[in-house]
Amino acid sequence: MSQIVIENPVINSAFEEPKQHFKFDQDGITNEIVKSRRISEYFVPIARPKKKSQQIEIDLGLLSQDRVEPNPTINRIRERVSLWRRGGYQGITPTTRRLLDYWTNPERERRLFFCQVEALETVIYITEAAKKFGDTWIENELRQANEDANPLLFRLACKMATGSGKTVVMSMLIAWHTLNKIANPQNRLFNDAFLVVTPGITIRDRLRVLQPNDPENYYRKMDLVSPDLLPELEKAKIVITNYHAFQLRETQSVSKNTKLVLNPDGSSPFTETPDQMVNRICRALGSKKNIIVINDEAHHCYRRRVGGEEEKLTGDDRKEAQKREEEARVWISGLEAIQQKIGVRAVYDLSATPFFLKGSGYTEGTLFRWVVSDFSLIDAIESGIVKVPRVPVSDDNMRGELPTYRNIWALIRDSLPKSGRGSKDESKAVGIPNLPKELEGALKSLYSNYEKAFEQWEQNTEAQLKGLMPPVFIVVCNNTNVSKLVYDYISGWDTGKTFPDGKSVLAPGKLPLFSNVKDGDWSARPYSVLIDSEQLESGEAMSPDFKKIAAKEIDEFKAEYRDRYPGSDPNKISDEDLLREVMNTVGKPGKLGEQVRCVVSVSMLTEGWDANTVTHILGVRAFGTQLLSEQVVGRGLRRISYATNEQGMFEPEYAEVYGVPFPFMPCAGSKKVPKPGRLPTRVRALEDRIDCEITFPRLLGYRYEITGEKLTYQFTDACKYALSTADLPTTTENAPIVGQTSIHSLEELRSRRPQEVAFLLAKLVLEKYFRADGEKRPDKTEAHQFDSEVQSWFFPQILQIAKEWLKECLTLKSGTFLQELLLIELAHDAADKIYTAIASSEGSQKTLKPILRPYDTFGSTRYVDFDTTRPVYVTDPIKCHVSHVVADTESWEQKMAQVLEDMPEVICYVKNQGLGFTIPYSLSGNQKNYMPDFVVRLKDRRDDPLNLVLEVSGEARKDKAIKVSHARSFWIPAVNNHGSLGRWAFVEITDPWDAEGSIQAILRESSNG
Repeated sequence: MSQIVIENPVINSAFEEPKQHFKFDQDGITNEIVKSRRISEYFVPIARPKKKSQQIEIDLGLLSQDRVEPNPTINRIRERVSLWRRGGYQGITPTTRRLLDYWTNPERERRLFFCQVEALETVIYITEAAKKFGDTWIENELRQANEDANPLLFRLACKMATGSGKTVVMSMLIAWHTLNKIANPQNRLFNDAFLVVTPGITIRDRLRVLQPNDPENYYRKMDLVSPDLLPELEKAKIVITNYHAFQLRETQSVSKNTKLVLNPDGSSPFTETPDQMVNRICRALGSKKNIIVINDEAHHCYRRRVGGEEEKLTGDDRKEAQKREEEARVWISGLEAIQQKIGVRAVYDLSATPFFLKGSGYTEGTLFRWVVSDFSLIDAIESGIVKVPRVPVSDDNMRGELPTYRNIWALIRDSLPKSGRGSKDESKAVGIPNLPKELEGALKSLYSNYEKAFEQWEQNTEAQLKGLMPPVFIVVCNNTNVSKLVYDYISGWDTGKTFPDGKSVLAPGKLPLFSNVKDGDWSARPYSVLIDSEQLESGEAMSPDFKKIAAKEIDEFKAEYRDRYPGSDPNKISDEDLLREVMNTVGKPGKLGEQVRCVVSVSMLTEGWDANTVTHILGVRAFGTQLLSEQVVGRGLRRISYATNEQGMFEPEYAEVYGVPFPFMPCAGSKKVPKPGRLPTRVRALEDRIDCEITFPRLLGYRYEITGEKLTYQFTDACKYALSTADLPTTTENAPIVGQTSIHSLEELRSRRPQEVAFLLAKLVLEKYFRADGEKRPDKTEAHQFDSEVQSWFFPQILQIAKEWLKECLTLKSGTFLQELLLIELAHDAADKIYTAIASSEGSQKTLKPILRPYDTFGSTRYVDFDTTRPVYVTDPIKCHVSHVVADTESWEQKMAQVLEDMPEVICYVKNQGLGFTIPYSLSGNQKNYMPDFVVRLKDRRDDPLNLVLEVSGEARKDKAIKVSHARSFWIPAVNNHGSLGRWAFVEITDPWDAEGSIQAILRESSNG
């Protein structure tokens, strides 16, 4: 099916009930318009890739009409509310009628969105009118749903697309309750005391507009109540907090030993009781009882279903699920404590994604059963309320089913630094951070489109006069190491070198509009900022590591703060508050963040972050859930302009999105009953066994250290290299579910000089392969202790060889161009080919050396932590850092572990599972990694221990022989030739019951060596 192109997706007024919608069929969106409102259904729409197969349909749950199911309760309530609306809002209080008439008056200066009014109409109908019109079934179903999931609370949820104005709805709820309570204090349906709970500090601070006495309050700004009612509204008592406040705090600061003396079970007598926590949070509510709770982004608030659906999670998915479960538990436990202490009349949940998450005990994507109204993303797009997300639907790569930039994480994750480990980025020695080619290509391609948007902004002087700030590009990363790498690439970095006068040599960012380095100096006002969203949102102090990374931008913003507010002392403001202020004011004229063009975020940018100038989004992380995908895309959905056209409708605006798969996913999930399986065993490093820690070097490959002054080379078939769009797309089509498409290209790259290519390739060859290994330095940490000097005198010869290689060995296939080799990963591939020509030349004297990874240079047993359902062997605590050995066969691994534990020569050992120890090798010209079975540390007659790589071999296989050969012939001699990585040996065991003799032979050989 050809891609449907719909020139204008806005077919409804934002201020009236939708009257029509685009039809979906089994292939996705069509341009057929159905003359009725779309029913509430189980799917989240987004543009389909043009390359389509049945396999994508199964794997990603992309929209298929036969998998879409309606939300029957929501649709039934919607029908009853619509009938009640058309009947003139019967059965309600005079105060409620006055408010509804005020909100729906077509002559209003600031008309409210239909979705905002409908959310209130639904809550009002259920609370005040439903029983009077025979609809008792609504409350009965809600009470049943809450009894199952929230037995102590009565919750109602309104599902509203990001950018559709949930804060306005909160204000309307507060006005409705407060004014009714003041008009009739005896009416138990209402209350004028409110607790508003948010997922973080940013939203908490932004929601101060809910306070009637705030200068920017929404009641006045959005004209939600008539002026004569504003004084009455100020009688409301409103507390706004983030859910972190529900955590029980220490009332006194005491040592851990004191707590153990007082309470041997480890609990603290100085920790708040739940009642004390409630008193602390609700003190401003006075003696109010049965309060109203409003949960913003309420999908964070649920209790895990005991005995519910279990899903096996591993790695980052398991850690994220555990983290989410703990956050949700704190939130809902806090509300339950408030209910038991002072009472809760009702809880109103507002969220764009009120779904249960992976690991919650419910099928992932299951809609909260207490959702009573729904205005989905596709509804918001068709009404023009939000920007239209455009994602890659095709490119000229032609590999795989998805366009390269739709979901790049699977392609790049193994090439990026991991979290929490010391690493050294040696790539900057060649003048550019070492990004995977897919990531660098995505940044370049998306940036090329950003340049066009920026140019349009620059030319729009009227918009600038009205205070419109430049468009914003955001990158969402998975950890601090990755975000720093991407941030340096974008904004520039300190090379670590100095000029003769002592001034630091700064490298400008590779995306000029975002570079914080101008004319060799740091810019006074950064265009790019690095933010750790999660740390800022918790309210706790930032980690020292992140503070160190952000130190420069913190100092710059302090200087700007001092200039903006003469006489103020920015040092009295915490660094966290300062960065939070910058993040909150991105795109806002006259504020600290007004000139920010690029935000690189660790973790997801804050929900509720309302920078409406975001136009480009890049995801550099895993997106394991529908919720996370929609939340990240949601950061770019807020409209810039709310001016209507002659038809009274909004013109479409777009957001370009790379790296976020954002799949269709039916909320109902599978009906299949899962089969019970073996209970998993947690395999992990134990802190009390740290003396058994084993470390090992992590290699990218091998190189020859060439002696002599004259380089020779020989071009063979192994040196040839062809560029095609199969390596990387040169054009990408971005498209929305409906609306105009955009074409992104690498034209900026094509304009670079060809000489730059030869220069970069020569530099890469020099930096990667022509180094003199340094000695181990005791003043350096483990990841930074090996210095090596570049043999720079070889550069002129290598440059000439690179030029010859470009003439004789490079083939440019249709659609490609020479300058693509400036993308660093493609450049590395080409550099390897050039080095092959030099290394394979006869007559040169050479010594095999290792090429260490630039990140995670050393691995360790301390990072092992995973679950397994395989058989396990419990290890000896004095011989193994890790709790278990996992058995791949019925008995061989267990027997090998037993032998190693019984041998007195064995200091310690570890099974290579979850360890990340690999040996690079080549098979049929392809680079692969071999994972041997064990690493053993042995004592012999020498002072330093011998590290033994041990392989337990079963049946003979050709690939096993090649792996073993590379381990013996390349990895072991290269590591030993380095001189500072310890002594290493390799042994292949074909019979574990006779392994001791083979190991003893290795020890005798090493002692005699």
